[in-house]
Amino acid sequence: MEPRLSLPDVLTAEGLLLEAAALNPGAWVDHSRNVALAARHIAEVHPRLDPTRAYTLGLLHDLGRRTGPNRDRHLLDGHDFLLGLGYSDAARIAVTHAFVIPDMESLQGEWDGTPEEWQRLSRLMASARQTDEDRLIQLCDMLGLAGGFCTVEERLVDIALRYTFNARTPDKWRAKLKLKGDFDRECGVNIYRLLPGLTERLLA
Repeated sequence: MEPRLSLPDVLTAEGLLLEAAALNPGAWVDHSRNVALAARHIAEVHPRLDPTRAYTLGLLHDLGRRTGPNRDRHLLDGHDFLLGLGYSDAARIAVTHAFVIPDMESLQGEWDGTPEEWQRLSRLMASARQTDEDRLIQLCDMLGLAGGFCTVEERLVDIALRYTFNARTPDKWRAKLKLKGDFDRECGVNIYRLLPGLTERLLA
């Protein structure tokens, strides 16, 4: 069993998200809630994941947007804020949720921090020991829009329209689609069927 490191309880995580939403309101807040819900639904049928931990990590994965408006610097801001509270698991996933490919060049869009911050984020990403929980939040980050659950393909288009493309975008897309297939196999079901209302919307 993977080590259980520090993570807030659900009520504390919800309070942190509400506090962050007051500092920087936006669609990212509802996105975070839907990521959390998707993570819980998938963890309920996954053989190695805990639904409560999954939900909590989903709520907090984008918490660095509390300092926004910001772009990819929210990864570092979230890590630093959560680590300062002692929540090392949530701090790690604040970074790793964006790195289905562990390569800084896979980030899309222009870096909005300093060169020194870029280097520090690179070190954090490279040293992170990714677990099933990291993989789950990477997946669920692709399953939640502000308005509800979505397919990976819908979310890929959403991100591309906001952040544009770079040379690594095709590799990142392939990796995210593979991640979805991996979870389908691990859960023994097409994970879209686990997200309430998604298949009904797609087949309507």
